[in-house]
Amino acid sequence: MMWRVLIALLLPCCTLAQQAEVVYAPQRVRPLDDIVERHLMDDHRVLPYPAVHERDILWEKRIWREIDTRQKINLPFRYPPKPFISILLDEIKAGNITAYNPEDDSFSTPLCWDELQKTINQTDTVITFDPETYEETIQVVVNDFNPESVIKYRVKEVWWVDSRYSQLKVRILGIAPIMEVYDDRGELKYERPMFWIYYPNARYALARHKVFNPWNDNSPLSWEDWLEMRFFDSYVVKESNVHDRRLKDYLTGIDALLEGQKIMDEIFNYEMDLWSY
Repeated sequence: MMWRVLIALLLPCCTLAQQAEVVYAPQRVRPLDDIVERHLMDDHRVLPYPAVHERDILWEKRIWREIDTRQKINLPFRYPPKPFISILLDEIKAGNITAYNPEDDSFSTPLCWDELQKTINQTDTVITFDPETYEETIQVVVNDFNPESVIKYRVKEVWWVDSRYSQLKVRILGIAPIMEVYDDRGELKYERPMFWIYYPNARYALARHKVFNPWNDNSPLSWEDWLEMRFFDSYVVKESNVHDRRLKDYLTGIDALLEGQKIMDEIFNYEMDLWSY
């Protein structure tokens, strides 16, 4: 009889001990800013381009276009936590992407990180006065790069008709960030490309970075996916021509935009006319 009384007295103690273990269980060491651990982007693979033979290229046209990140559809390029230019610079610094001279879009002159820093960091000349001797001293101040100064990206691409598959295809060759340069009064002086990257080689590094998806936060789209699926808006600024001139060399304003749209219409009409007869 006594042992039954002891068991009855010990059972509540065991129950309370189990409850105490649950209540005071150790919490997660690092808070998770999500509901699950995300690993899909770590395993994201890049599909290789299909082989293209020279004999299968029936027709080809090179196009240069610009992406204005101030447009609503292009705002992911300016996503504050990780702008696209910051991703490019981080990968270049890590040695995963090679930067090329901005004056040559044929990707023939690579730039090292030190040379690139001189290109992207703006320098200002500041004149100071000594209050005792009244002498002027000229100092060169290096301003840190501001990602907000990059508002456009120039894209070089090739459109061609593949006779093997009877398709009009396009492939991006290079991307160049374009930064704004201001004078001492804060007025815009000009825009200039910072560097070129050879996109077919940079795809593998860009595939590891997630792009902000305005339609679904759960969709793990990478920057490589975003560019390959052409989820951006742009306008033509140049086509391959005998004078090697850009549209702004002979057109301005709305006329340049209309001429760029005319160039793309001619490309699409060429494909339609090719297979119509």
